[in-house]
Amino acid sequence: MKNVGLVLEGGGMRGVYTGGVLEYFQEQQLYFPYVVGVSAGACNGASYISRQKGRNHKVTIDLVNHPNYISYKNLWRKKELFGMDFIFHEIPNSLVPFDYETFEQVPEKFYIGTTDCHTGEPVFFEKGHCLRDDLSLVLKASSSIPLMAPVVKYKGLDLLDGGVSEPIPIHKSVSDGNNKHVVILTRPKGYQKQKQRFTWVLHKRYKQYPKLIEVMEHRYQKYNSSLQYIEEQERMGNAFVFRPSLSLKVGRIERNKEKLTELYTLGYNDAKKLHSQLNDWLEGSFVSCVE
Repeated sequence: MKNVGLVLEGGGMRGVYTGGVLEYFQEQQLYFPYVVGVSAGACNGASYISRQKGRNHKVTIDLVNHPNYISYKNLWRKKELFGMDFIFHEIPNSLVPFDYETFEQVPEKFYIGTTDCHTGEPVFFEKGHCLRDDLSLVLKASSSIPLMAPVVKYKGLDLLDGGVSEPIPIHKSVSDGNNKHVVILTRPKGYQKQKQRFTWVLHKRYKQYPKLIEVMEHRYQKYNSSLQYIEEQERMGNAFVFRPSLSLKVGRIERNKEKLTELYTLGYNDAKKLHSQLNDWLEGSFVSCVE
């Protein structure tokens, strides 16, 4: 399987859909040679790379009601809605241990996308070039949603959520030489992102980062443009896309376990349903009929 990239969108708690798809992939021993993700996509991708079946479910669903996971008190006190230290340090190092050794040893390339606050440009970090002690910090940076988490400082950079500058990192996969792409989206077909409201808050909070503000104000255009490109590639047979087959009401900061489980199960079942078509596509015998 050469020159095939697995591209993982973010989406906060909607990323449980991606977790379900990847769980089915793991059961089928389906691992792509190249994986790139941002935000929740990168987090789900890390457990996929480390071969830890069921870990994404434990981390994103089983622990979601822990008082340190999502807390409006944290938003008030620490300016972070998600308990970032809890999620990126206590969970992987204690509650649901992350298999760093396997992660480092497997052959797949893995890229984590972040956003440089000063330039507004995406910055990707590659597995193998980040030390074990840095992995959690880079994933934390990739998942630090503006206005919901503080800026993460790493290697002289000020970083935030990778989904700000590269919401669906397919262009990273293209630029790295892949000519086929398996894309996992967290929104159903037909979704279009709308212009962000209350942008005055951005100017107040991030006045020292004018390029970041500019990127955030136009993020909806970048997102919709990426969707258009993906759909074009899908029609041409260069992309195979997984997207929720049902429109389930799951928010970016969803805490309802039943809703999250339903979306996770949908991802798993969508992957199972499309598995034979995916195999045909990978073998070059699947003809796209996307309208």
